[in-house]
Amino acid sequence: MSQDNRARLKQWLASGEIRLQPLSFPQRELWEASPMPAADVSNNICALIQVRGLLTPQGSEAALQKVVDRQEVLRLSILPGKDQPMQMIRKTGTPALRFHELPSAQRQPEAIEELTREISSQPFDLVQGPLYRAEVFRRSADDHVLVLVIHHAIADGWTLGVFVQDLFASYMQGVRGNHAALPPVPLTYSQWGAAERAFWQPAELEPRAAFWKMHLAGAPRLWNKPASGTLQRCVTQVSAELGRAVRELARRNGATLFSTLLTAFQITLSKWTGADDIVVGTPVANRSTQAVRETMGYCSGIVPLRGQIDRTRSFAESLRTVHQTTVESFANAMPFAELVRVLGEPTSSAHNPLFEVRFALQNHPIPDVAVPGLSLQLRMRCTGTARFNLACEINEEGDAMEVAWLFRENQFSLEDIQNVGRLYLAVLAGVCRSPEILTAALMTTLR
Repeated sequence: MSQDNRARLKQWLASGEIRLQPLSFPQRELWEASPMPAADVSNNICALIQVRGLLTPQGSEAALQKVVDRQEVLRLSILPGKDQPMQMIRKTGTPALRFHELPSAQRQPEAIEELTREISSQPFDLVQGPLYRAEVFRRSADDHVLVLVIHHAIADGWTLGVFVQDLFASYMQGVRGNHAALPPVPLTYSQWGAAERAFWQPAELEPRAAFWKMHLAGAPRLWNKPASGTLQRCVTQVSAELGRAVRELARRNGATLFSTLLTAFQITLSKWTGADDIVVGTPVANRSTQAVRETMGYCSGIVPLRGQIDRTRSFAESLRTVHQTTVESFANAMPFAELVRVLGEPTSSAHNPLFEVRFALQNHPIPDVAVPGLSLQLRMRCTGTARFNLACEINEEGDAMEVAWLFRENQFSLEDIQNVGRLYLAVLAGVCRSPEILTAALMTTLR
């Protein structure tokens, strides 16, 4: 940092314009336990928000200003440090918003997708901030698309829903002529981080670390190729009929929908890769209290889930085992950066620590909000999962489900991922028809 910048920082700190906080545990994962540099665009989360109603640039900026005032992560950047970076939280901030009138040639979904890719592929200045950008594209007088790109250091999937709710409430206030600030959040992100640091003391960490040392002992990797190359996306669909059957299968076996989908996923990976010992990572929201549910920020954690495929078992037996293992793993969840540290897992630019595959059922609230004259509908485009070789993210859409596959183009072809997507659907359909089928027999039916 230059002498001028140092002097400016000291002045800001003295005046209260800026305050410094340690990184939260989830943020530490990006700096300490990821093969990708924190500034890499793979850590950019992107979402599309379909807006129906009359919007003006002035009204949009005023609405976003209130959200910036309420949510401190929208005023947050990262200050490099000798030992560890620090959160740098500004007292005030201005909206990072641009408003565009789209020519008729760019109003089709394909053109919007191309614009979205361009916006999401631009890196953030982690020091200067802000660590988000919002761009509104007007397709017609009452039809808009808001592209939100936000760095993973200040956001997770839950954050996107909070952003939509706050933005909607703020805009409606403006429409009604109410220029008051939004109510403050019950718990700011920095307060949440401080509470987490106070909780995760050695007395809490040590018994959980002992569980993981035993549970993950000897766990192999699926691939030896580095996690590099451009992130690609492929989407498959679980029909409403199959979705209902999967939920009924979970209910009959006393398991969750997540455990049922995970068991089928493990069998799919085993058939696809030939491996019988598979570790995947799954996100947990870490929002157990109402206070933090209103807070934007990166709060979610990662839990490794190990599955050992026994081909002599029926699917129903495997499901019960996976469900029990999942419950135990969640019960022993701990901050991922601390887990990597206690396991002595070396951080590598080639691999994510502990596992290369992410599996997620995105069941956090992503609300569609509407009143006469205005509606906002959020659709996640992709999340910061590119530090893994492969990710499978399932989003519930009523009875149906969208299965989004995120993969590295230097490791897998689109045809590879389309094949594994078809294989996963075939496994789900097969076990719904015959829950007692032996895994070995199921695999012989798969092509």
